[in-house]
Amino acid sequence: MSTIRVAALQMRSGTDIQRNVADFEALVREAAGMGAAYVQSPEMTGILVRSREALFERVRPAEEDPLVGMAAALARELSLFLHVGSTAIRLGDDKVANRAFLFGPDGARIATYDKIHMFDVDLDNGESWRESATYAPGSESIVATLPDMRLGLSVCYDLRFPQLFRAQALAGAEVLTVPAAFTRQTGAAHWHVLTRARAIENGAWLIAAAQGGRHADGRETYGHSLVVDPWGRIVAEAEHDDPAVIVADIDTAAAGAARAKVPNLQNAREFAVAEAVYGRRAS
Repeated sequence: MSTIRVAALQMRSGTDIQRNVADFEALVREAAGMGAAYVQSPEMTGILVRSREALFERVRPAEEDPLVGMAAALARELSLFLHVGSTAIRLGDDKVANRAFLFGPDGARIATYDKIHMFDVDLDNGESWRESATYAPGSESIVATLPDMRLGLSVCYDLRFPQLFRAQALAGAEVLTVPAAFTRQTGAAHWHVLTRARAIENGAWLIAAAQGGRHADGRETYGHSLVVDPWGRIVAEAEHDDPAVIVADIDTAAAGAARAKVPNLQNAREFAVAEAVYGRRAS
């Protein structure tokens, strides 16, 4: 048995970085008090602000970011693995990174991951998002090896790209992570279906810490932070959009058991896609 207690933090981050950092600290301490050895926060833990100008006024490089510094200190003080789902990190004059950070119990940085897939969409309710106008996409997937689990990193919109999670599962990831700030509209339609599907098709645990509620910049996010087991069962959920901590005890051996029952990772085959056209005789 390789059991670890994990926690997902549900937040309602706003435009005030110091307040967000304080909220993050309080929730991390609550999770530690519940016995969590691994704690994950949502996408954009440090700041949620829609205005590009306001964002650039506030964000800093990683070495100056107050959330990053607080996370390292908390991981060391509380002796846990602390995964900042993501926050905005300044890269230069015209771009920022949507970057995740993973810290160990000694406070050392284990890994960073920059969100690969940019949320450039137009929704039915008039919402329009162009992350690529502000954020520089990442180009490298990350699988982190911890003492009790191998962890695949992703951020929010990455959830809609199953090839990312399949590559992580093939690289040995037993736990997939999806810190998110799903919109209320897309979350209500797709959040549970997509998170469960990624867990099922890869025979992996999935931990998804989410933003929830109406934020200071006017956006609304779905909440419903989740922990899903490798058989697709939801074992922990915040069934609302308010700030909260959820915990679950996960046994990473369950990933191997699920993959043994349905060995689709082994059974996958290469194939070509051919075209068939009505009116044209097949050769």
